[in-house]
Amino acid sequence: MDDLSITSGLTNRLWRMALWGSVIAILIAPLIAMQFTGEVHWTPFDFAVATALLGTTALGIEFAIRTIGRPTFCVVAVLGILAVLLLVWAELAVGVFGTPFSGS
Repeated sequence: MDDLSITSGLTNRLWRMALWGSVIAILIAPLIAMQFTGEVHWTPFDFAVATALLGTTALGIEFAIRTIGRPTFCVVAVLGILAVLLLVWAELAVGVFGTPFSGS
């Protein structure tokens, strides 16, 4: 691997910690918000779905980073994975596409 590789040593550990740390932070945010306001009401099922979505996304990003050699292709793959996450999350939340799984 060349010096630009993000799968080398310390850099590998740092991006993995940032990736999984952000997943945990996103899951903790509504839990904390529910303690202070009635506006946020997540059920255990909501947390399970969010955990599955974010965990699958994080695993997909890890897989893309580990298997794709060129940094440009890696960035495109990660952006594509994040775009799919946002579309699925939006559909489940408010029903952007009107599927039977929509939140509204």
